[in-house]
Formats: sequence, structure tokens, C-alpha cells
Amino acid sequence: MLACGLAILYALFIWWFSTGAILYLDGLPRQTFPVTILGMSVLAAAGLVALHGARDDVTSVGAYHAFTGALAVWALNEITFLMGMITGPRRKALLPETSGFARLVGACEMILWHEAAVLVGFAAVAAATWGGTNALGLETYALLWMMRLSAKINIYLGVPHAPIAFLPEQLRYIGSAFRNSAMNSFFPLLVTLATVALALMVERAMNSADEGVAIRFTLLSVLMGLAILEHWFLVLPLPSEKLWKWGFKSHELPQQKSFPDLRINGSL
Repeated sequence: MLACGLAILYALFIWWFSTGAILYLDGLPRQTFPVTILGMSVLAAAGLVALHGARDDVTSVGAYHAFTGALAVWALNEITFLMGMITGPRRKALLPETSGFARLVGACEMILWHEAAVLVGFAAVAAATWGGTNALGLETYALLWMMRLSAKINIYLGVPHAPIAFLPEQLRYIGSAFRNSAMNSFFPLLVTLATVALALMVERAMNSADEGVAIRFTLLSVLMGLAILEHWFLVLPLPSEKLWKWGFKSHELPQQKSFPDLRINGSL
């Protein structure tokens, strides 16, 4: 129980800290971006090395290495996107009257290269762990990918509380593809399926006699639980930004204060 408790604390901390750190970095002046990308690239490379080294380690130590390594690779995808380095061929807002298939195409064009980079990251994690018995790294990356894609779909279909505050200045145009509306029909289906998956993960973590397996499913459970929580942030009036108040401080710097006008598209 102690080992699982420490795993829960570790996953919660790394989620909170990494999110805040990325928010802080993407709010800094743009001349700092190349240095940040270089540092994150080194971190991602170290993550791949850790994944490769732990590919046959099914102990609790191997679980931590695989989990952290996958998160390091994922962080590179996040930072390159939020800094506007890898986004998509469209870099301007949709017109307020854009609707239907044109809106779908425009939204996809905004994130096309980013999604391709996520796929490359998945291939890199798969290559680093190929032939090994420790699949946690690939499972972690896949879970992040699926749940982040689900969040994007929900935001596109319409949610009451689109995460506009989390968009840095260089990505404000993406908010034009968001739809501000009541909960869409995809949301309850996804959250229900994710909650069932979470229950199964928790059951495996609690009933496993092998500590390595217990830690593996504990880490995945926390990650899934946090992903579900982030989905609820989209539909409930919760001040989620306050969790990372320190991360938003860089967005308050003089050169970052003025944002262009943003009109959320309310059409299908």
C-alpha cells in the first residue's frame, strides 16, 4: 500500500509540475523558445534512453523509468505545439461564419503537423521498447494520446468552458475553432468508457501481488483519473487555472499582456 501511495503522489506531482512548467515556458518571450526546445529535445532523448533501458524491467523501478520516459517524450510534443513551432498549415483564425465541413477542415489544418509529430513520438517510444516485456511506456504515451485527442474532439463539438486561458498568445487563433455550447453527446459516452477503464486499472493495481504490476497500474490509474478530471474541467465551472497560477506568471510579462480579440465560433 505504501508503494502505491508513493506512486500516486509521484504521478500527481509530475502532472501538476510539468503542466505548470510548460505553461510558464510557453509564456516567455519568443527569443527564449529555441533554447527551451533544445532543452526539451535533450530531455525527450533521455526519456527514450530510459525507455530502452527499462524495456525488460518489470519491477517498480522499471515502471517509474518507463512512465517518466514516456512523459518526457510527450512533453516535447506539448511544448513544440504550444510555442507554435509544430502546429499545422493553417495559422490564422477561422471567420465567425465558418461552419460545417469547412470548419472541420480548418480546425484539422490548425493541428495537422502536431498530430503527425505525436504519431512520430509514438513510433519512437514503440521502437525504444520493441521486444521488451515492460509495456508501460507505450501504454502511458497511448493513454495520453487518446485522452488528449478526446479532449480536442469535445472542444471542437462544443463545451461550456473551453480552455481559452491555456492558449498562449501565439496560438490564440486556434480558439476560433472552439465551440462554446452545452455538453455535447460525445462527452458522456467518452467519460463513461474512460471511467470503466479507470475502474479496471484500479482493480488490477489493488489486487496484484506483484509490486511492479501494482505500481504500473497505479501510475496508469492516476493518469487516467487526471485525464477524466481534465474533461470535467471542460463542462463544470471550476477555476482550473488556479492550480497553475505560478505557471501563468510568465503570461503576465509586459510583452505578453496584449492578446488579439478572440471570437469563439458557435456554429456547427
